Amino acid sequence: MIYELGQANRLGNRDTNQDRFRAIETDEGVLLVLGDGMGGQAQGEVAAQLLVDIAKRHYLDASRPIREPKPFLEKILHSAHQAIVDFGQRQDPPVTPGTTAVLCLVQGGKAVWAHVGDSRIYLFQNGLPIYRSTDHSLVEMLYQKGEISLRELESHPKRNQITQCLGGGLVEEPEPTLSNVVTMHVEDIILLCTDGLWGPLDDAVMGELLCRPGNLDDIINGMAQQAEHLSYPYSDNISVLALRLLSTAGSAGAKSEAQQAIKQAAAEDPLQSAIAEIEAVIKQYESEIEK
Repeated sequence: MIYELGQANRLGNRDTNQDRFRAIETDEGVLLVLGDGMGGQAQGEVAAQLLVDIAKRHYLDASRPIREPKPFLEKILHSAHQAIVDFGQRQDPPVTPGTTAVLCLVQGGKAVWAHVGDSRIYLFQNGLPIYRSTDHSLVEMLYQKGEISLRELESHPKRNQITQCLGGGLVEEPEPTLSNVVTMHVEDIILLCTDGLWGPLDDAVMGELLCRPGNLDDIINGMAQQAEHLSYPYSDNISVLALRLLSTAGSAGAKSEAQQAIKQAAAEDPLQSAIAEIEAVIKQYESEIEK
């Protein structure tokens, strides 16, 4: 498996940076980790750093490749949650630091991910957002229940109020959302980010930027810079960690079938061609990504 990494971190219009992230690479694969320390809680940056440190220790100490990736990711999140709670209780007076969390394990061209809170993971193919994690937030819960519209979700005054995190005192034990194991295709991009990025930039803009020529690190840094500019003077900390798959085996049959459908539609109608491309790409993943 050959891949390219890109990362960016910007302070924004904040006094401190409470985001933490890391790509932990081994011969068998890579574990991507990202956390956004809760700004309203004491020592949120410590909570995010504990997440990164515990993920690194678990991955490097494990027998690799990881044979049961979903339980493995759950174990990391629960271990990090307990470590954060314990740290807070040791302080005088006790505090309740918290952090969001996103983990993604990529090995052998296959990916599986987990998240808690409103930091996100995306899967892009040719600029199309094939998947985006669903936030553990108050407004997302209201939207899923049909109590607010999409427009209201995007401008709601409690948009940043999360319902789950690691530590933080929101829940006794977080319930992470996990994907199935997903087979990646060459040029697919997995992107982890904090709300400092996805707040100013919607999925379509991210996809357009990812299609621009250049190495992934330059593209990701340009994306973070644009998010900071758009949200000035209220920009949050911005962190982004991305992986682009450059070489792997398999999935040729699925791609060939999708490309044939696109060519047939293009011969009949350019608009239908665009629709066919989107539908064909989504079809490659839908059975795998379902939780």
